[in-house]
Amino acid sequence: MEKKLERAIFASGCFWGTEYHMQRAEGVESTRAGYIGGHKENPTYKQVCTGTTGHAEAVEVVYDPAKTDYETLARLFFETHDPTQVNRQGPDVGTQYRSGVFYLNEAQKTIAEQLIGLLEGKGMNIATEVTEATTFWPAENYHQQYYDHTGKHPYCHIYRPLF
Repeated sequence: MEKKLERAIFASGCFWGTEYHMQRAEGVESTRAGYIGGHKENPTYKQVCTGTTGHAEAVEVVYDPAKTDYETLARLFFETHDPTQVNRQGPDVGTQYRSGVFYLNEAQKTIAEQLIGLLEGKGMNIATEVTEATTFWPAENYHQQYYDHTGKHPYCHIYRPLF
């Protein structure tokens, strides 16, 4: 019997660090770095870095809902970056590094908004955008699973519990 897999798309600064944490989460089948939320078709990294395409660096997460759920992954998303920063994470600055949840259905939107409400209830001023997903454009191959290929570790994405 074939597994029924689901998708989630998160943007939290440089996609390398986002992907690093997501690909290690239980139930995640695959991850893919890419671009979403802009107006240019099939953008390149060089184009996105100009800040003129409107895209965010993002990660598409494919997961097995029998092993994890969207809320668990969304919590990990919030806990591995600073969702209070506007258009940046650490030294990476620009609209392409914005914090965003790109929801694929109303249930994902509701969960993201509820988690933001919990964090705001703790006094955090959340900058994360919750936006309906548009076309996800995969990034160039050298961006995929970057930290696994280089043996390095994320410098902007460090886990810390928030919930």
